Amino acid sequence: MAVESKFDPKEMEFRHLGPSGLKVSVFSLGGWLTYGGTQKGNIVKEILETAWNHGINFFDTAEVYSNGQCEIEMGQALKELAWPRDEYVLSTKVFFGTGRKEPNTRGLSRKHVVEGLKSSLQRLQQPYVDIVLAHRPDVGTPMKEIVEGFTQVIRNLNLAYYWGTSEWSAVQIQEATQIAERYNLIAPIAEQPQYNAFHRQRFEVEYAPLYEQFQYGTTIWSPLASGLLTGKYNDGIPEDSRFATNKSFFEGSVKSLQSDEGKAKIAKVRKLTEIAEKLGGNVAQLSLAWAAKNPNVSTVILGATKVSQIEDNIKALKLLPKLTPEVMEEIEKILDNKPAEAPSYGRKR
Repeated sequence: MAVESKFDPKEMEFRHLGPSGLKVSVFSLGGWLTYGGTQKGNIVKEILETAWNHGINFFDTAEVYSNGQCEIEMGQALKELAWPRDEYVLSTKVFFGTGRKEPNTRGLSRKHVVEGLKSSLQRLQQPYVDIVLAHRPDVGTPMKEIVEGFTQVIRNLNLAYYWGTSEWSAVQIQEATQIAERYNLIAPIAEQPQYNAFHRQRFEVEYAPLYEQFQYGTTIWSPLASGLLTGKYNDGIPEDSRFATNKSFFEGSVKSLQSDEGKAKIAKVRKLTEIAEKLGGNVAQLSLAWAAKNPNVSTVILGATKVSQIEDNIKALKLLPKLTPEVMEEIEKILDNKPAEAPSYGRKR
């Protein structure tokens, strides 16, 4: 029986995830700090459906998000939506566990890579994920064992098709890749780093050799700097904002807003707002388009607690073609934080 297609890409742009043949929507949806925590039940399904209806095909979660509840909520929503499994891309992450005290329920030992992923799949009600990510590096486990563990879940157990990293150093990613090549194991294909107009150094400088050497992909998180780049913190902290609903997690961020550096960032957001309005959008859309403009960004992970946020953020697609070199230069002058490139001593190709 032929499978009925339910996916309409609309105006979405799709990019290869690193060196793989897999294509992901340039904007995607993640469950960090929302699903299973502040948002549960029907609203989760409504947000996923809205994302899908706007051409989003990539959805991201992790075992640690709300101690497993995020996977449960997203898994239930996916089950009820009943999309053809070959028409969406799903990723989860292992490392932190779900808050249990037994020492083997976290980290990147082969045991936790395999069993942690199996537990994630149970919560998600899925036979496999497309991508499993190492949520942090594990300095207590030999890199060869880590690469063997991820190779096992892909090659032997069919629990995933690809694996990647999150907040690993470039050196650690290079080591994992070289071990994979040396021992005929499977190399990671993508990193999930923080990247936005206020957080650039690692993405633009440290990872630069990875893009060149391995065509390494990226699924970036916090593209709006936890909401700072939406302008909603320009005049204080709204009650429904992440800084208010996740007070302990963002305590340092809230304090930094009162500092001279924080006030300078808010001043920049006000100036970026003027550019966004000239282009026919808002500052959140401009910030998302700015991140997506970087050719080394495979997908920009959006976070949403309500349907209207997805509908607003997705309009960043319309701003992408308006980001001409002249506009990008104007933004660069406002940001005034472009990281210096690694020295090439006149030998750059």
